[in-house]
Amino acid sequence: MIEAIKVTDTLNADLRTDDFDFDLPIKNIAKEPARPRGSARMLEVEHQLNDLNVSDLPRMLDSGDTLVLNNTRVIPARLRGTRRGIKIEVTLHKSVIGGLWRAFARPARKLSRGDVICFAADFEARVCEKGEGGEVLLSFQGSRDFRMALAEHGEIPIPPYIPRSDGAIEADKEDYQTVYASREGAVAAPTAGLHFSEALLDDIRGAGVKIEMVTLHVGAGTFLPVKADRIAHHRMHSEWGEISPHVADCINATRQTGNRVVAAGTTVLRLLEAAAEPGGRLKPYCGDTDIFITPGYRFRVVDALLTNFHLPRSTLFMLVAAFSGLERMKAAYAHAIDEGYRFYSYGDSSFLHRLDGP
Repeated sequence: MIEAIKVTDTLNADLRTDDFDFDLPIKNIAKEPARPRGSARMLEVEHQLNDLNVSDLPRMLDSGDTLVLNNTRVIPARLRGTRRGIKIEVTLHKSVIGGLWRAFARPARKLSRGDVICFAADFEARVCEKGEGGEVLLSFQGSRDFRMALAEHGEIPIPPYIPRSDGAIEADKEDYQTVYASREGAVAAPTAGLHFSEALLDDIRGAGVKIEMVTLHVGAGTFLPVKADRIAHHRMHSEWGEISPHVADCINATRQTGNRVVAAGTTVLRLLEAAAEPGGRLKPYCGDTDIFITPGYRFRVVDALLTNFHLPRSTLFMLVAAFSGLERMKAAYAHAIDEGYRFYSYGDSSFLHRLDGP
């Protein structure tokens, strides 16, 4: 039976957000992805740093390992509308029961509870609640079929650090989706997966590596910098995920044989760790998670992590610091910057070995 659980990791109260800050030159931020997929650079982070390419991944994995991918599909979650003549931009980030959506609105200060935002003549939303940081709860009840309207009027929500003066361009519709995306619901891409082509996946399978799929509908809050002085005061946004009984069994079998579980992205890692029992056995999972992984966390399932280079002061940089060590990751990021690696969603990749792993 699939069990829905909610996990929040125990935080190290002494850690400050400033501990995870670093300077990143604008020139290192990728404006578009490497083409073709699989041609990006990849930094291996272990006891030493190795400059590789994503195409080297099949030889880095062993026969019997399991590579876990996130098959979520990004929806056109950015909407532009008006409220009594005032332009309002909305980015949906989490579906709520009853046709409601949690969203970030800009400028949120111009909105009040009960206001109606009009996106088209037959497509509008009512503000049900206002929260902190520009968050609102919207109801789309009474509008035309929501999915059809979103497909017609929404935009792919490209992150703000990718310069697009008029929003997403046509190429982003393909570039900002993994080749295996199948379950709609994410409002941000699981960016580690953007590097995989069908040919690369075939090469990985040819090396005797099992590939399994899980789902975590990535929310926009995942990539926000932490504004609290101490990380223990940061509130994570919850996201919905699912691990099937079949996938849980496959991952447990991999661990029993002594092979590695490799997560393609922080979204996969967080979902697997949220569903793991203290002894490391993985349970089927269906529900929300707001797990916050920081240095001091003891990993239960994942042995290696494929991930892009993350924002300073972000929960994702805190996660990779927990996985491979804060000083090691600071050194790795300094090396990546000096060597011209490309950062963020459309940037290059890294292959991280767990600090306490084999």
